[in-house]
Amino acid sequence: MNTVRIFLFSLLGAFAISASAQDGVSFFELRTYHTNDGKLDDLHDRFRDHTCKLFEKHGMTNIGYWTPNDQPETLIYLLGYPDLESRKASWKGFLNDPDWKAAYGKSIENGKLVKNVESVFLKPTDYSKMPPLTRSDTNRLFELRIYTTNEGKLDDLNARFRDHTCQLFENHGIQNFAYFTPVKREDEAANKLVYLISHNDEESRNASFKAFSQDPAWIQAKDESQKDGPILVKKGVQSTFLTPTDYSPVN
Repeated sequence: MNTVRIFLFSLLGAFAISASAQDGVSFFELRTYHTNDGKLDDLHDRFRDHTCKLFEKHGMTNIGYWTPNDQPETLIYLLGYPDLESRKASWKGFLNDPDWKAAYGKSIENGKLVKNVESVFLKPTDYSKMPPLTRSDTNRLFELRIYTTNEGKLDDLNARFRDHTCQLFENHGIQNFAYFTPVKREDEAANKLVYLISHNDEESRNASFKAFSQDPAWIQAKDESQKDGPILVKKGVQSTFLTPTDYSPVN
């Protein structure tokens, strides 16, 4: 699997955000924490015992927490907010909370846990329908996929997912979770789709994608969508498998 590298996109002005399946949540943030050696378990403890509850206290919605299978010492998680201004206010309140300061101080008595943090702001696509945030007895295998399109082709890619891909995924046992485009500055080209899907396990995932790729309906949809040129850049698909943590709202 390719290593997923998520970059922080700065924002200018206001952005129109489409509706989310989660009440009051229409602005998202995908955060990646790279820990110092041997500190991932301590970071999990801090999130499990303190951080997640404090996020909720300050109006953030915990959606999912995962460890990437091919990236040791890494935590990836997804938060939701009503909008960008709410996000700013929530983080200000969180960082100034005495309970957070105490938990943070205690957790780093033997050294800092996090080496660096990466973040990207996301808006849901109009076809993203996030399911209820519930835990089950068995963990699913999640997959984070990032597609990079050729210039001007993101609308074509979204149309293909909206009209064909999402339903074909479901037909072949691939569970849609959420679809986003990064929120960028107005002077940057919009050329990425970021989405999460889930599977029962890696074996069923591989079988599902094999059947999907050979489905005549998919082949036709793909060919028709690219009649004016390829949608994705060369090597334009990044993918990583994600294992839910024991404190993730979804698993």
